[in-house]
Formats: sequence, C-alpha cells, structure tokens
Amino acid sequence: MFWTRLGSGIVLVAAALITIISGGPVLAATLLVVSLIGIHELYRVFQVEDKGIPLLSGAGYLGTAVYYALLFWRPQTYTMMVLTGTLIVIMAVYVFSYPRYHARQVTAAFFSMVYAAVMLSNIYLLRILDHGVYLVWLVFFASWGCDTCAYCVGKLIGKHKMTPKLSPKKSVEGAVGGVLGSALLGAVYGAAVRGHAAADGNLVLSFAVICAAGGLLSMIGDLAASAIKRNYDIKDYGTLIPGHGGIMDRFDSVIFIAPVIYYLALYLL
Repeated sequence: MFWTRLGSGIVLVAAALITIISGGPVLAATLLVVSLIGIHELYRVFQVEDKGIPLLSGAGYLGTAVYYALLFWRPQTYTMMVLTGTLIVIMAVYVFSYPRYHARQVTAAFFSMVYAAVMLSNIYLLRILDHGVYLVWLVFFASWGCDTCAYCVGKLIGKHKMTPKLSPKKSVEGAVGGVLGSALLGAVYGAAVRGHAAADGNLVLSFAVICAAGGLLSMIGDLAASAIKRNYDIKDYGTLIPGHGGIMDRFDSVIFIAPVIYYLALYLL
C-alpha cells in the first residue's frame, strides 16, 4: 500500500507541475475534468445519478462545463449568472419530472457543483493573477504540507483527540503541528521566490500567514469530506487514484481552501 500511495503521489505531483506551470487552457481543461469526476463521485454518494436519461446529474455536468468555459473566456464576469442559471435548470428538472427526484437529490446536485467545481476553480483564478505561477503553489503547501506535518507530529506526540467521533486518529497536537508546519513551508517558499513574486509587504511573513490560515481550514475540509463518507457509510469516494481513493479523497482539502488562498493572496499581497 505504501509504494502504491507513493507512486500515485509522484504521478499527481508531476501532473500538477505540468498543468499549473502551463496555465491557460491546459489548466482550465484539467480543472474541468477533475471537477466533473469529483461531482460524479459526489452524485453517486448522494444518489443523484439514476437509471435512464440522467436529467438531474446532466444539468449539474452541463452547468459545470459552461461555468469553466466562461471562466476561461471572462474570469468571474459570469459566475453568478451561470450558478443562478444552473439552479434554475435543476429546479426545472425537479418540477417537470416530479416525482422522479426527491428534494434532497436536487439540493445535492447543486451543492456538489459548487463544492467540487466552483471552489476548485479558484486555483485557475489564482494562477492568472500577477505572479500567479508562484502564488498558486500556496494552495498545495497549505493543504498537503499541513496534512503531512499533522500526521508526523500526531504520530510522535499526539495524545488529545481533536474529533474523537468523526476522526479518532487526529489529535490536537497534530493539528497544531500541521498549522505550524504549513506556515514554515510558506515562509521558506516566500524566501525562495522573494525576488520573483513581487509584493508590497514582507513576502515571507505574508506567505507564512496565508499557509497557516489555509492549513487550519484544510483540516476542516478534510473532516467535512470524512463526515459525508460516514453519513453515507462509505470508505472512499472512488478508486481512480490507487492507494488514495477518488478525487474527493485526495483533493478534499485542496478544494476547500482554494478560495481562501485566492482571496488572502488577492488582499494581502
């Protein structure tokens, strides 16, 4: 299992390097595919997918495709229009196919789009900022850095359980170590790119603060995804990534903090 996870992790890092450095249509298309897979995983959990013509799930997929197309063409200009339009289409499907779908499925159809697609799209918005090729990595330092540091510290000195019912293995000590570790990674990264990613203030301190905030919230994103799995009694969202599960298993915290990192970078740098 360790070698499987390691191999998958290396592939993921390589894919992230290629797509994020490329930016533009390559990144937008990659995020669209990842979003659609993530939505599909959530739709299966929430039982939005059904037999026959997939009207409800189809509305969610179509809305996501249109959202990304307009995001690439005119970033943020049509965001609310697409979201509102998708909700209207979903509600129309609900009404005209009644009683085929339950209200909880309708709610899940829209929620999954916002959760897995709209929140993740902030990686693209971050990438197209000035010096975005450097800023976008803060999402991954905050998320995966916090996860790794929290695991190591928790294993070494973790004693007090953070959420005993939801995730018994996570400790308060691990959480603190994860936040401090992600802040340290942000500071080191800030020092490394200080001459390239211009900022009005102290880049080292700004990156440390952004990664610390992102790391703290990444744990909520991870636990939120775990809570959904527990509610629906499943182990993983999918099997796409060997050793890791599905897109929502591996990118749960990345998806959750991408908007946070984007807005912090927008206003602090």
